[in-house]
Amino acid sequence: MVYFVGAGPGDVDLITVKGASLLKEADVIIYAGSLVNPEHLKLAKRDAEIYDSASMTLDEVLKVMVEAVNQGKMVVRLHTGDPSLYGAIQEQMDQLHKLEIPTKVVPGVSSFFAAAASIKRELTLPDVSQTVILTRLSGRTLVPEKESLESLASHRATMAIFLSVQQIEDVVRELIQGGYPDTTPIVVVQRASWPNEKIVRGNLRDIAAKVEEEKIFKTAMILVGDAVATEEYSLSKLYDPSFTHEYREATK
Repeated sequence: MVYFVGAGPGDVDLITVKGASLLKEADVIIYAGSLVNPEHLKLAKRDAEIYDSASMTLDEVLKVMVEAVNQGKMVVRLHTGDPSLYGAIQEQMDQLHKLEIPTKVVPGVSSFFAAAASIKRELTLPDVSQTVILTRLSGRTLVPEKESLESLASHRATMAIFLSVQQIEDVVRELIQGGYPDTTPIVVVQRASWPNEKIVRGNLRDIAAKVEEEKIFKTAMILVGDAVATEEYSLSKLYDPSFTHEYREATK
C-alpha cells in the first residue's frame, strides 16, 4: 500500500493524527523536502528508509514506491498541506493503479486554512462573501484562459492564490482589471504556521511594494477580498434568536 499523506502547512502539530500514525508505521517515506517541515521525520521509526523527492524525477519516485511495495513494505508519500491541491499526486496514483498497487489519500491542513488562521479571519462572512476561489497565476504550469485571475476576479469573492507571490505585480494587475477595486484588502502570509511566519497586510494599491520590501518571493499564500479585513458584515442566522432551525425554535 502507498499512502499519500498531507503533512499540513508547516507546524508539526498540524499533521492529522492519522497522518502521524502512518508516518510512525511506514517502512519507506518519500517526502517533498523543499516544502515539508523536516521535523515531521522525527516521527519515523529508526529503520525507516527516507527519501527526499526534491531532486527526484517522477520515474525515480515511482521506482522506489514499486520496489518497496513488491518487498511487502508500507510506503508514505508525504506532501505539504493537503495533497489534493497542487500536489502532483494524480500522476503518481495513476501509474501505481496501472501496476495494481493500492493507494490511499490522507487529507491534510492546507496552507490557505493556516493563513486564514494566522490572520484570524473567517473567509465566508455573511453579506460579504460566501465563496472562496482557490487558484494560482499562470506560470510554467499553465492556467486555462477561462480560469485567469482577471476572469475569476469578476466575482469579487474571497480568493486564495497559491504559488504566485513571485509575480505579485501581475497578480495585482489582473485582479484590478478583473473588477476588484484597488482599495480591496489583501494579505500575504509567508510560511503560515512556521516559527518564522511573516504576514504583510495592505490593499491592491500598495501590497506589491510591501511584499518587495519584505523580500517575499516564495512559500507564501495570498488572500484577497473584503472578507480578509472588513468589519462590516451580517451576523450568522445560526445563532440569531429570531431564526428557527432543526435544533431551536425562534424566540419572539
